[in-house]
Formats: sequence, structure tokens, C-alpha cells
Amino acid sequence: MTPWQAASGRRIAAVLALTATPALCLAHVGVDGHVHTDAIDALRAGFVHPLSGADHWAAMLAVGLWSAMTAKRAVVTPVIFAAMMVVGAMLGFMNAPIAVVEPLVACSVLVLGLLIAMRWHLPSWAAALLAAGFALVHGVAHGVELAGPEQYLSLAGMLAATLLIMSVGVLLGRWLPRHAPWLPRLGGAALALFGAVLLGPFA
Repeated sequence: MTPWQAASGRRIAAVLALTATPALCLAHVGVDGHVHTDAIDALRAGFVHPLSGADHWAAMLAVGLWSAMTAKRAVVTPVIFAAMMVVGAMLGFMNAPIAVVEPLVACSVLVLGLLIAMRWHLPSWAAALLAAGFALVHGVAHGVELAGPEQYLSLAGMLAATLLIMSVGVLLGRWLPRHAPWLPRLGGAALALFGAVLLGPFA
């Protein structure tokens, strides 16, 4: 082998190694010595899950929006919602009964929409209790569907998406009243109508 051929071989090997690096970084090595992507898949599935149902992301967006518009500390209610959603998901992992979960999810969208449309200011304890109750049922619904070998990684992804959606709601709740004060009321009315439509089949 000539020096030129050897150098070319090293360059090709280097390029192949660099090409494979992202895949290796996004995977982990299992006990059998093979590379698996289960962890990344679980995180991705958990992150996408709240976005896959309009009722779920609408409720999370509404929590952030309502909290920013009516509460002195806009982050308190979203944090409580996120924490109780984790609790609900863990109950879902244990196959908690979900007979009334879907109607309650629809009810949460309806109530949160009305709160935004009417700009109702609830006492801090009442807002926290309401957010905790709604978060619990949303969490159970997610937990039942995400239960599996990598369920806690899915839970981490779901929590990240939930916090992101509620953060967008908080930002909108801070910005919209100053620049388009009619839009939150209209959006709240639309959410309430959407919740009523979701609730219709269970009535």
C-alpha cells in the first residue's frame, strides 16, 4: 500500500467516524452490547404526547394564559399544574381507573376557557386547587397511554413539553392584554366552545 493510499484510507475512516457520531450520541448501549435508541424514543414520545391531542395542549396553554392574566405570580399555577400532572401520570402508570378521565379533561378545557373569557380572579388557594385537580386527570390520561419499560423517560419528555406549552401561554398572557386586549377573551370563548363540543358525547 502506498503512502497516498494509506492517507486516503485514514481520511475515509475519519469521515465515517464523524458521520456515525450523532447516532452514537443519540443512543445508549444495552446489556447485550448493541446500541439502542429506546431512551431517545421514549423521551421523544413523551414530549410529543401532549401535542398530539388538542384537548391536552389547549388546556396547558390556557393554564399559562389564565395565570398570567389574573395571578400576581404567574408561574405558581403552572408549576402546581406540572407537579400534579406528574403525580397523575404515575397513577396512570399503575393503571388507575380512567372511566371519568376523558369527560374531566374536556371539562377542564371548558372551565379554563370560561375563566379566560371572563377574566375571573380566583383566590390563590382556589386557583391552585383547580389547577391541581385538572392536572391530575390530564396526567392520568397521559400515564395510561405512556406506560411501558421506558415510562419514566417518557414522563420527563411529557413534563418538558408541558412546561414549554404553559410558558408560551404565560408569555401570551403578558403580551396580549397590552396589545390586543380583546383577543384573550375571544380565545377563551373559543376554548370554552371547544370544551363544550368535547364534553357533548359524555352529556
